[in-house]
Amino acid sequence: MTYLTIPLTFNYNKDNFSCGKIALDDYLHKQANQDIKRKLSVCFILPDKNNIKGYYTLSNDNIPQKVLPAEINKKMPKSYTNLPVTLLGRLAVDKNYQRQGIGEILLLDALKRSYDVSNESIGSMAVIVAPLDKEAVSFYRKYGFIELPDSGKMFLLMKTIIQLFNK
Repeated sequence: MTYLTIPLTFNYNKDNFSCGKIALDDYLHKQANQDIKRKLSVCFILPDKNNIKGYYTLSNDNIPQKVLPAEINKKMPKSYTNLPVTLLGRLAVDKNYQRQGIGEILLLDALKRSYDVSNESIGSMAVIVAPLDKEAVSFYRKYGFIELPDSGKMFLLMKTIIQLFNK
């Protein structure tokens, strides 16, 4: 499998990264390495020499089956109270690289990586995100993510994700 991103290592300068959203900047600067060490998430970066153009994080998660839209829920086995999903926890692009399609590149890389893992080693029926703001909701909606009512989260089924790559 070929991906455009690589796992975050100490070889890259995180301190210069700034996407303009404090929560996303602080995560990369202060928390990412600790989460990686504790196996809470994996942080993937799009490198530019020793700097970081953008990053995203992935981890396992689950969602209650009952929060899914009825047309999807009826296709799920009733024996599952919670369904396995992949959490795309954070996605950010450095200010110097914004408006160049890097966000889309990161998202597609994350979706491809998530699909491959779900297909080969760990069950996951969807990718879920919790958008930070309206701008992020709009971004994810553009790629077919569906809002989960009353949760602030959005999801994209794996069967939809594979269609993105089979066009």
